[in-house]
Amino acid sequence: MSHGIRAPARRRAYKHGHAPRTSFEGELRDAYGVCLRSHLASRVVAVIARIAAGNADELYEGASDIAWERHIPSNATFAVFASGTNAQLKNTQFVAMRTKDAIADGMRTRMGARPVVNAKSPDVRVVAHIAKNRATLGIDLVGDPLFVRGYQRSSNASGLRPDYAAALLLAAGWPQDHGAEGEATLLDASPTPSTILVEGGLLLARRAPGLLRLRWGFLRWGLHDATAWDAAIEQARSLEQEDVSARLLVREGKGTYASRTRSALRAAGLQMDVRTLGETLTTETQGGLATCDLSRMEDADLAQEASALATLLDLAESMGIQHVATASASALPTAYFRDEPRLTVRTKLGQRELLLSSYGHACDEERPHVSVSPTQTIPVLVPTSDQFAARLKKAARLRAKWARREDVSCYRVYDNDLPDYAVAIDLYAGTDPQTGMPDGKRWLLVSEYAAPKDIDPVLAQSRLVDVLSIAPLVLDVSPRNVFLRVRRKARGGSQYAQEGRQAPRQQREGERPSVRGVAPGGHLIDEGGLAFEVNFSSYLDCGIFLDHRITRSMIREMAKQTKGSKRFLNLFAYTGTATCYAADGGAKHTTTVDLSRTYLDWARRNMTRNGFGGREHEFVQADVVRWVNEQRHTKNRWDLVFCDVPTFSNSSRMGKRSFDVQRDHAELLIDISRLLTRDGVCVFSCNLRTFAPDTHKLERAGVQVEDITAQTIPEDFSRNARIHHTYLVRRSSAPAQR
Repeated sequence: MSHGIRAPARRRAYKHGHAPRTSFEGELRDAYGVCLRSHLASRVVAVIARIAAGNADELYEGASDIAWERHIPSNATFAVFASGTNAQLKNTQFVAMRTKDAIADGMRTRMGARPVVNAKSPDVRVVAHIAKNRATLGIDLVGDPLFVRGYQRSSNASGLRPDYAAALLLAAGWPQDHGAEGEATLLDASPTPSTILVEGGLLLARRAPGLLRLRWGFLRWGLHDATAWDAAIEQARSLEQEDVSARLLVREGKGTYASRTRSALRAAGLQMDVRTLGETLTTETQGGLATCDLSRMEDADLAQEASALATLLDLAESMGIQHVATASASALPTAYFRDEPRLTVRTKLGQRELLLSSYGHACDEERPHVSVSPTQTIPVLVPTSDQFAARLKKAARLRAKWARREDVSCYRVYDNDLPDYAVAIDLYAGTDPQTGMPDGKRWLLVSEYAAPKDIDPVLAQSRLVDVLSIAPLVLDVSPRNVFLRVRRKARGGSQYAQEGRQAPRQQREGERPSVRGVAPGGHLIDEGGLAFEVNFSSYLDCGIFLDHRITRSMIREMAKQTKGSKRFLNLFAYTGTATCYAADGGAKHTTTVDLSRTYLDWARRNMTRNGFGGREHEFVQADVVRWVNEQRHTKNRWDLVFCDVPTFSNSSRMGKRSFDVQRDHAELLIDISRLLTRDGVCVFSCNLRTFAPDTHKLERAGVQVEDITAQTIPEDFSRNARIHHTYLVRRSSAPAQR
């Protein structure tokens, strides 16, 4: 019996949910052979019929006429899985349901009984694919996707999905192009555990990845041929290569990775060892392939990606390996290796594009290097990056001396010092939560200024990669503790934009971490003798604005001098750092207002951690502008107010309103002035570089503003004097005209 077989190369789609497909004709044993031996296919479908499906009625009539009783035994369950759409059939769930009804009704008419449906674990999986006005109906011979390898379950293997790992290796010509004197060398320099070495071992030994599977979709299929299946197994085993000589290597420092890979190899039935690169291992080779899986890194992980590529390049050069292959969501490897790939496969990993690239010449003797210390040089993409390295080393030395003198542990090291390297680099030092002393942990937050449109984007990214490679070495920070933000000129509540923004797990699910603890992904730092929680990986901003260091200190001193009720109000409070300073200055009652529950919880943790708990410290979730206006009609008044407004905000919780600081600041300040006590003062700040207060309107309303910006710019932000504007706002003694 001949069957048309459709074997999609990957399950994921390029467009409209359809996976790339290929078809072939052959005997059933050939289809079984694909199930067993394919390293790339996700499913193999035996085509039963192609029918008209311009609408639901045509689909039903065509499907019900098929003799499904030949395929679905009376004691077997079935389910229908649909894909594809057309003008009339736009919902795959409806297509599956309509096809299921047609199958059941047709079998009841011919056999007198309906088959049982089991959507979760059917014995027989029917596939219906809609394309234009036709439907292709078939039997899924696989069951669980073929990329679910048996060794994964047995060894708890993780990393790049096996079919993608195999595709990367095949694109690089493994193993036929990389053997030397009968021994093949495969080095995996991935920064996280990967399946590359296991898939490389399977390909080298010509071992069918499906031999370890216990369940198949065809076992209860009515036309399953056990004899053909046994023949396919025998043929797959006959193709295996005995006495394979291979060196499978992982980068130094990945001992756990090596152990897990050994377990996976054993689970795959391979008698191969995995070695960790070390001083005792001779690494010279005349061939081989070096690989690196960067597929799970986001665009903001360029520092780690660049570090991994540097490791890959160094290892390849030290071993004499001339070929490398990378799996990456960006074209960064091409820029880093200064070489066009000899082959690139573009595919999808989930919703993200994935590039599987093979490079023929990893070693570049003319690659520029820069010195980052008296004893260390590193390769860079742009020759002029040596100027950045020299400038950063000088700035770091001077800034560290200043920080020690001023007792500052978190500060800006570099701020667009060189126009071609338009980044800001902030250094954060960790604090032990028990002792309050430095704990030795350090992080870098690199904020890239968006390059002008006339700058070559590849050159801009290459410079950024060099920054991310040089900065952690100069500043003695692990590349894993370097975080990237891209500064945009777009309007929004924050001046930064980060792809893949998300909150930690607890907060995504609506849970709240302990107010006394640190939220997932958080760290503690010290400023002004107070401990604050920061988070570099989950939010647009890390939790504290370093440019307001002097402003916060000023608020503490003003709180000390405040007489009377000593009430403090923090508007647009963010994580409540200013509230902590005010409380430390003796504020007896504080009110912290923000629209975000996440940030209010963060502010509460900061307050509690610094010893300021109790009912006298309240936290209010509200639209600040509306809340201030409402408070005017109450008896609530405050002695000291801090208002650090966003440049622009249009949160859905504000309804149809938006807030623009230049447009709306006067009305807001007039309302705030009415909440001040007789001698009260408001510290008002914004970061709109072109901001100018409407003094005429404010004076008419009896509001005085005093510009104190110059007094509030810290030394480490002196290159950017317009990082923020700060004013003291008071009620005028003159009668208001309003």
